Amino acid sequence: MYKNEFDNLLKQNKKFDAYMFYGQSTFLVEYYTEIVAKSIAQKDEIERVYFDDYNFKEIKDKLLQSSLFSSTNLIVIKTEKKIQKKELTELINACNINPDSTLILTCLGDSEFKTMSSCFSTTTNSISVRMFSPFTNEAIKILEHEAKELKVQYDVSALNHLYFMHRQDLSLCINDLKKVAVLNKRVTTNIINSHCFGIGNVSFEDFLTDLMFGNDISNELQLLLEEGMNEIYLLNQVTSFVQQLFMISAYARVFRAPNAKEILGFIPPKNIWEKKTKLAISIKPEKFQEMFEYLLELELQLKSSKIDNQNLFLQASLRKFTVKFR
Repeated sequence: MYKNEFDNLLKQNKKFDAYMFYGQSTFLVEYYTEIVAKSIAQKDEIERVYFDDYNFKEIKDKLLQSSLFSSTNLIVIKTEKKIQKKELTELINACNINPDSTLILTCLGDSEFKTMSSCFSTTTNSISVRMFSPFTNEAIKILEHEAKELKVQYDVSALNHLYFMHRQDLSLCINDLKKVAVLNKRVTTNIINSHCFGIGNVSFEDFLTDLMFGNDISNELQLLLEEGMNEIYLLNQVTSFVQQLFMISAYARVFRAPNAKEILGFIPPKNIWEKKTKLAISIKPEKFQEMFEYLLELELQLKSSKIDNQNLFLQASLRKFTVKFR
């Protein structure tokens, strides 16, 4: 199951005996773990098992026995390793046997967790949810939700500014929202600039814009990769940026004046939106298809070829991109 399907079940207050969250987005995996856990039990009623502390027999016994102090028996297992199918099936079965028990699996890292998802089904009242990196409009909605939970007044453009300041790292954004919440002021772009500090030495938004304008991106690209940005993640962000430009271009050809709210689902800071619209309109429609084909082929090479140095290969390929589509 994917996130949007699970969101609908959450709205219906549907409960399961066992949950499994896994996938590309570590943030969403942990975020939804906490949403579900808080909807089932109080903070001090949640038992958390971390990584190497996993002990199958001990956890199974706890799931089969109801708590002496609460009607809720919730165990959250955070793991980077696959759990054997036989063990997982027995843990889910324990939750079926004991109506007070619930299990949540928080799967992190690069292990092939998808094979575990077959253990979760409607017959055992269990569910597995695969999380992908959120699109920008989804991420902003999450920040809006967090701001409302914190009872903070905000400008959507300020949340967008914060999101790009932190290179689309939602964990850092939410931490900063909690920090500015104590000011008891409306969160504006100026408040963000005064009290929050972006990571790294390179503006990711500026890097993407320079890339598309055909400017020299050598130093920015090298710094981004040296700071630890994953090559596949970086490439996916470039593709996402081109997709946004295509949407702006297509909208402008049909309706003339681009409407940020209708195209992106939110209103970016004025300077960022002006740069994007100017850039999008300057690109001929047929060029977008060539760009997508180039980027998708590049992603395929990175994921399937035995490239000795993906870092250098990506740097060379993106420099070629700036020359090819200048």
